[in-house]
Amino acid sequence: MSCELSIVMPCLNEAETLAVCIEKALGYLREASVDGEVVVADNGSTDGSPDIAARAGARVVHVSVKGYGSALRAGIEASRGRYIIMGDADDSYDFTRLGPFVERLREGYDLVMGNRFAGGILPGAMPPLHRYLGNPVLTWVGRLFFRSPLRDFHCGLRGFSREAVGKLDLHTTGMEFASEMVVKASLFGLRVAEVPVTLYPDGRSRPPHLRSWRDGWRHLRFLLLYSPRWLFLVPGLLMMLLGSLLTLWLLPGPRSVGSVTFDIHTLLYAVMVIVLGFQTVMFAVFSKIFAVSEGLLPEDETLNRMFRYVTLETGLAAGGGLALLGLVSTVYLVARWSMLDFGPLDPVVTFRLVIPAVLLLILGCQLILGSFFLSILGLRRRG
Repeated sequence: MSCELSIVMPCLNEAETLAVCIEKALGYLREASVDGEVVVADNGSTDGSPDIAARAGARVVHVSVKGYGSALRAGIEASRGRYIIMGDADDSYDFTRLGPFVERLREGYDLVMGNRFAGGILPGAMPPLHRYLGNPVLTWVGRLFFRSPLRDFHCGLRGFSREAVGKLDLHTTGMEFASEMVVKASLFGLRVAEVPVTLYPDGRSRPPHLRSWRDGWRHLRFLLLYSPRWLFLVPGLLMMLLGSLLTLWLLPGPRSVGSVTFDIHTLLYAVMVIVLGFQTVMFAVFSKIFAVSEGLLPEDETLNRMFRYVTLETGLAAGGGLALLGLVSTVYLVARWSMLDFGPLDPVVTFRLVIPAVLLLILGCQLILGSFFLSILGLRRRG
C-alpha cells in the first residue's frame, strides 16, 4: 500500500493535455525504475478528465471542495508515496525529467522547488506581466519577509517529503497554496533546495484558470498575513520614529522651511502618527502571539523571553507611569488656566502643552489595556 514516489496532478477540465502528462510521468517511473504512482486530483471536471486519467493509468481522487489548494491537499492526502512531486496537468512541465527532484529528496531535502528562471521559460510560456512583475515581486517579498533562499516561489513543479510537509498543516484552498508551502517550509526550518526546470507553453486551447490580479493579490495577502513583523511591527516603529522626530522638532515653537511655516496643526498630526504607530506595534505583538498559540507560526524565542521579563505588572506600571505624567501635566495646565480666571487662552501657546499631555494619557491607557489583553493571549502559553 506504499511506494517511494507519488506524482500528484490537480485537474479541472484538462482533457486536452492530461493523458500526455500521465504518460510522461509513468514513462519516467519506468525508465528510472522508481516504485511510484500517478494520482490525479479531479476538482469537478465536466469534460471527461477523470475517465481519461483512469484509462491512462492514473489513480483518480475526486475532490468536491473547489480550489487549486483543495485539490492538491486531497491528492497529497490520498497518495501513497514517501516522496511527492506535484505538477500542473497542462503539459507546461516535462514529467519525464523528474530525476533532479528525486535525487535531492533522496539526499534528505524536505522541499525541492523547480526554478523556471534558472531552467528557461520558452516563448509564450509565461505572460510578460507574470514574468517581469508578478513572480519576481512576490518572490522578492517572500525572500525578504521569510529569509527564504528560493528564487521562484510559485513554480508549479515541486517535490517534498510527505513526513516533513505533513507537519506544516497546510490549509489554504486557492492558488496561494503554493505560497503557503514555501512560507511554512521557511518558518519551520525545513531543508529546501532548487533545481532548474523548463517552462513550456501549455497545450490547452482554453485560457488558464489563473487570474493574474486576483490570484496575485491572494498570494501577496497571504505573505503579509503570515508576517506580523512586516505587516505591523516595521511600519509601526517607523511611524513612531517619524512622529516623535516631528513632535520634538515642533515642540519649542513654529518651524519654517522656505516660505512654509509648520506650527501646532502639524504638531497635532505628528502626535496622531505616534499613536497610530504605537497601535500598529501592539497589533504586531498580539497577532504574533495569537498565530503561535494557534500553531500557525512556530515558537518564537523572542516571545518566550518577553513573557519571562515583560509581565502584566510591568505593563501596568509603564502604562500607569505614562498616564500619570499626562495627568500631572493636565493638572498643571488647569492650574495655569485658573490663574487667568478660566478666561480665553492663546491656542498657539497652550496647545504645545496640551497635545503632549493628551499623548501621554492616550499611550498610557492603551498600554494598560494592551497589557491585560496580552496577558489573556498568553494564558495558554504559560499554562
